Amino acid sequence: ILRAVGSHQRGLASVFSNRTSRKSALRAGNDSAMADGEGYRNPTEVQMSQLVLPCHTNQRGELSIGQLLKWIDTTACLSGNAALPMVPYLPHSVGQVVNIKAKVNRAFNSSMEVGIQVASEDLCSEKQWNVCKALATFVARREITKVKLKQITPRTEEEKMEHSVAAERRRMRLVYADTIKDLLANCAIQDDLESRDCSRMVPAEKTRVESVELVLPPHANHQGNTFGGQIMAWMENVATIAASRLCRAHPTLKTIEMFHFRGPSQVGDRLVLKAIVNNAFKHSMEVGVCVEAYRQEAETHRRHINSAFMTFVVLDADDQPQLLPWIRPQPGDGERRYREASARKKIRLDRKYIVSCKQTEVPLSVPWDPSNQVCLSYNNVSSLKMLVAKDNWVLSSEISQVRLYTLEDDKFLSFHMEMVVHVDAAQAFLLLSDLRQRPEWDKHYRSVELVQQVDEDDAIYHVTSPALGGHTKPQDFVILASRRKPCDNGCVDPYVIALRSVTLPTHRETPEYRRGETLCSGFCLWREGDQLTKVSYYNQATPGVLNYVTTNVAGLSSEFYTTFKACEQFLLDNRNDLAPSLQTL
Repeated sequence: ILRAVGSHQRGLASVFSNRTSRKSALRAGNDSAMADGEGYRNPTEVQMSQLVLPCHTNQRGELSIGQLLKWIDTTACLSGNAALPMVPYLPHSVGQVVNIKAKVNRAFNSSMEVGIQVASEDLCSEKQWNVCKALATFVARREITKVKLKQITPRTEEEKMEHSVAAERRRMRLVYADTIKDLLANCAIQDDLESRDCSRMVPAEKTRVESVELVLPPHANHQGNTFGGQIMAWMENVATIAASRLCRAHPTLKTIEMFHFRGPSQVGDRLVLKAIVNNAFKHSMEVGVCVEAYRQEAETHRRHINSAFMTFVVLDADDQPQLLPWIRPQPGDGERRYREASARKKIRLDRKYIVSCKQTEVPLSVPWDPSNQVCLSYNNVSSLKMLVAKDNWVLSSEISQVRLYTLEDDKFLSFHMEMVVHVDAAQAFLLLSDLRQRPEWDKHYRSVELVQQVDEDDAIYHVTSPALGGHTKPQDFVILASRRKPCDNGCVDPYVIALRSVTLPTHRETPEYRRGETLCSGFCLWREGDQLTKVSYYNQATPGVLNYVTTNVAGLSSEFYTTFKACEQFLLDNRNDLAPSLQTL
């Protein structure tokens, strides 16, 4: 919703994500947050601690998620004012303490992202553990005009990572609706309604819930605008009822896809909350909820002010998900909601799979498919940004103003090359983002074929490379290249060219080549001044090239330095060739 918070209006999009209970003290994590100075605390950080009382619990004696949403909303609002994806939900019991921490990750022109961390504390055993995370987006307004926000400067490594990746999350949110449309238009959604057991099929209309709430002064802030947390609690309530009507049991909320606040409501408004089960899968179901507001009973026009999609499961005595009945959608809008729920589930599964891939797993590459394009692109760029933001890079050598840094983190070795070039940053970005030109300066790229131009920012290439590390066979790679322009004209954000391996059915491994893979690599370009750019190349070494990397890092080979100087000469030689194309940036 957009609702007033002091002089701000805000849209809250909470993303709840699975987390494993870690019964370890969080105080150690707080100590590491002071790495940039003893006693440092982010000025936008707000903390809330609440004791869980019987009045806060549901029918199982656990903290109601609606109550938790109220507390999260309050904490996020306070953090947002300072600056001017939750489940399986690990339940809180009566007597435990809920600790909520919120801080501004990044401020854009008129919006900001607030990160929220929820932890649980047992006062008797002194155990503390993380429960869930959420993200909130606020929009600053004064009357009917937007307010330009003051930018924040990240200091710790964690703040730098969140600040950098927030731009990519914002991009994901802006294209989310189009992603759903493209998925429905271009991919076959398997519904197999004809083959399902009709004896266990429930008409969707039987799950429909409609409830009316009157907004009273205790539900609103000092300006008379309804608390977003209160609306979210009401929405969670009707969604739970709809889910119960399908499973005839007490369901457990697993994920909330997004709360989309479209407009404000005030004291005296009647809010109509509608919920229905959109789709039921084997062990989970999606419930769609919308909220409409009106002032008088005679009003024919109702304002659509909020919507959300919630996923529920039913757990047995061993906390295992039970099988659910199928849902029979109504023709028309019901079938549309049914298919869109399947599309959202696919996006969640793609995102979970892509993010969960580890370097020790083989293959490193993720299968490329148009349906997971947005998730792959996001993960590609955010992984590079997180690598860049790490604080513990060590300068290994410097030759003729070309610096080589190394990073040993989580038993993996990464390296980073850096130099300053007398070329405009936008022009260097254009030259380096087209991998077809890379063989001109990088001998590790023997040939490059553009396999697919996915969109303006993403392309897939097939690269061949000479044999390395004593191998007799040459290598080949299938690489996704994702490029991003800065959000702030390059003053803080760099131009980014992120590279990672993907697999394509049209380009399988052949006997002629040894298939190579890259997990995280690419360029970041910072504008240092007029016609002056800092060019940085990052690479997280995979096992296949580790010996080659360590040879260069140890100073036993100068190929890194030679290649990077060739890159500098390439940029200087071609800095005037693309002048007309710079207008496209």
